[in-house]
Amino acid sequence: MLYFFYFCEIKIFTNSISLNNKSKISELSNEKLWEIFLLNGDIAYFGELYKRYIPLTYGLCLKYLNNADAAHDAVMDIFEDIVPKIAKYEIKNFHTWLYSVAKNHCLLKLRKGKQTSFVNIEEVFVENEDFFTLIDKPQTEEEIAALAHCMKSLPENQRISVNFFYIEDKSYADIVDITGFTLNNVKSFIQNGKRNLKSCIIRVLKLS
Repeated sequence: MLYFFYFCEIKIFTNSISLNNKSKISELSNEKLWEIFLLNGDIAYFGELYKRYIPLTYGLCLKYLNNADAAHDAVMDIFEDIVPKIAKYEIKNFHTWLYSVAKNHCLLKLRKGKQTSFVNIEEVFVENEDFFTLIDKPQTEEEIAALAHCMKSLPENQRISVNFFYIEDKSYADIVDITGFTLNNVKSFIQNGKRNLKSCIIRVLKLS
């Protein structure tokens, strides 16, 4: 898996980079990378930004396609597809936009291949959308502390399921195999755990 992420990074930069006097590009924030790319159109900045989203994009594609090789291909296909078009879009929030692009890409592949996945793909979309934004956006120390505190406060079954699904990028099928929970229980633990976690984080942050 680490090899795959490394390979993606190399390929992205091979396709996009012209780093004269840009040795510190990796130190820029996501927001700054996006801002500079919009200003000058230098694909090197977009390549660095996309590289940071590879693990999340891969995890999302894996949940939709339920196949590691197909998810690998999707990550690179998405990058190669959006590079020549990215400047044409009016994008207010990059990670939300990328989520939508990755989701639609996977749905299209499923329709074309007439594949079926272990779970209903719309359920995965609903359950991942909020957390895709939550865990990938820059977090303050207070938000990180609140997340850690609230994860510990969840009932054990919910905590285990949420951790596997959102943090370790496991599929429903994986969690069933690992924990021995039924599929319906896994779905319930994740849905309830996400709701309880979100409420707890909001409550803790208001008190801090």
